[in-house]
Amino acid sequence: MTSNNPFFKSKSFNKPQTVEVDEQGNRSVLIDYNETMTVSGTINKSLIMLLLLVASATLTWMMTASGYNPLPFLIGGAVVGLILVVVASFKPHLSGYLAPGYALFEGLFIGALSALFESMYPGIVIQAVGATFTTFLVCFMLYKYKVVTVTEKFKSIVIGATITIAIYYLITWLLSMFTSFQPVHYGNSLMSIGISVLVIVIAALNLFLDFDQIEKGAEKQMPKYMEWFGAMGLMITLVWLYVEFLRLLSKISSRD
Repeated sequence: MTSNNPFFKSKSFNKPQTVEVDEQGNRSVLIDYNETMTVSGTINKSLIMLLLLVASATLTWMMTASGYNPLPFLIGGAVVGLILVVVASFKPHLSGYLAPGYALFEGLFIGALSALFESMYPGIVIQAVGATFTTFLVCFMLYKYKVVTVTEKFKSIVIGATITIAIYYLITWLLSMFTSFQPVHYGNSLMSIGISVLVIVIAALNLFLDFDQIEKGAEKQMPKYMEWFGAMGLMITLVWLYVEFLRLLSKISSRD
């Protein structure tokens, strides 16, 4: 089992190495160490994606503050970002182009969403950003120093929990769209807050799976473009974590 992140489910992380067979039938693995995936390379590309996302989000934030309607940015960024994710999951060799594009369009979505939440709950964005990066750093240190080890049992539990959350969100969204059903996680009750906390914990646990998959990809000497692929997958988890922190903080603020 692999990370629930759609990118890390791709068979691209499990492709065999290129093998050359000479005239005598001897097999040798072709490895160009300058053209293989590395952890440091993935980190660098993750930082590039983060800068692109922040720049795009800042532009959207400023335009919203100037009076522009944030909904086109919110919907357009989310839709195009999703399309790029789907394309990259089937065409990982195009990740060098798709990953930066995802960061830019997801930045439109994040900027618009943040502006909407900030208008309702002043100060919430900086809190959500701080909580997201604090969670990331804590998870990274726990993984780096082997405090948390990603085992097959750990993977199965996290993946099962993530799939359950996804199914729950989908079912409740469909019910609320076509009926008068009001999902419990929509309000600011203690149960709703508890659900948000649980979702944040599951999202944070997905970071461990992402770190592990990136490390395994480097060990398997995957092609260089998989650095963009891995960075894009990690960014998906961070965006999910940030959005869930926004939801949680808004529920807490609305109770004051």
